[in-house]
Amino acid sequence: MTIPKEAQPNNPLHGVKLADILEVLVKKYGWEELGDRINIRCFTHNPSIKSSLTFLRKTPWAREKVEQLYLRSI
Repeated sequence: MTIPKEAQPNNPLHGVKLADILEVLVKKYGWEELGDRINIRCFTHNPSIKSSLTFLRKTPWAREKVEQLYLRSI
């Protein structure tokens, strides 16, 4: 079920895909600095968008850190 945008007017992440968030962060910081800011293996050892998305979708605490960095960055 999709929640209409009007139902979440104060949620800046509503409608933003995790892949888009990750691409913005990688473009802004690069993998090395992203790994320094959020010390998770998918950012520090042979990083890629695909492997990072797989990890972040399965790991709520890591996704939360990425989303918080994104919010601070925009």
